[in-house]
Amino acid sequence: MNAAKTSDKFNIASMSDPQATRNADRAQANRDELTERIAEAIRQDGAIEPLKGLHFNRSSSPSECIHSVSIPAFCVIAQGSKEVFLGSDRYQYDPMHYLLATVELPIVSQILEASPAKPYLSLRLDLDPTLVGSVMVEAGYPSPQGHANVKAIDVSPLDASLLDAVVRLVRLLAAPAEAPVLMPLIIREIIYRLLTGAQGSRLRHIAVLGGYTHHVARAVDRLRKDFNQPLRIETIARELGMSVSGFHHHFKSVTAMSPLQFQKQLRLQEARRLMLGENLDATSAAYRVGYDDASHFNREYKRLFGKPPMRDVERLREAARETTSSI
Repeated sequence: MNAAKTSDKFNIASMSDPQATRNADRAQANRDELTERIAEAIRQDGAIEPLKGLHFNRSSSPSECIHSVSIPAFCVIAQGSKEVFLGSDRYQYDPMHYLLATVELPIVSQILEASPAKPYLSLRLDLDPTLVGSVMVEAGYPSPQGHANVKAIDVSPLDASLLDAVVRLVRLLAAPAEAPVLMPLIIREIIYRLLTGAQGSRLRHIAVLGGYTHHVARAVDRLRKDFNQPLRIETIARELGMSVSGFHHHFKSVTAMSPLQFQKQLRLQEARRLMLGENLDATSAAYRVGYDDASHFNREYKRLFGKPPMRDVERLREAARETTSSI
């Protein structure tokens, strides 16, 4: 289990170091400003994209587990806390930590702390691997060497310099004339600070698709495109130049799940989308995503989402109606 833990070392040092005290005060002021600006930008529960690639989310109450697909992104919480599950691995973060995702994978997330008085407020900055590579080259970082596996998601402490860049990015909402010029510069700074931070080696590895992570990324892309086709591990492993056992090992090292579990989650999430968005019945959705046995589909759907397909979909629709009526 991976969980971020707040260290008290900085707070202890600040008691005897005036500079540390000033830094702590500045960081707290930045956190307060970030909370205020996001709250002002998104006044109702939900999600918005005020600038291209920059997303805000707000929730006035803790959430149930939400199934989605991660994308390469840098995520910061201004207020509240959240946990993310990747396979059997758990990551929890809050305003003192950031989450970095580097591969498209099915994940489960849940907002832990939120209330009408102190809503959950967060931002997500999408990361372009090409831009990450450009900053890496400009900064003079060498390509990672060796065949290493790199976790697709991790959480690290949010240091003052990275937080300061995030606040300056959000301030651009109040300066639309400046945003087109300054936003690319601030994003490059954020990427640079990520590259020099705790997760820098992981980000560099993903940016150049080095080591076995490159093979896993190709396999993920193949599975996402062909999720409704029979899973042929031997074929994929052979195409990647890997043994079946080696492919299984490296795939799970990066994604925290087996190829079969990965495909199953993709299929069930797509079936859920089809029933919600296209009003398909459970049997039709099951066949569309590659299941030959509707009863098998129903069992696996209930195991993942907690309820049989149609009951789950009706619950989601009812929740959506309640949210719409309250806005």
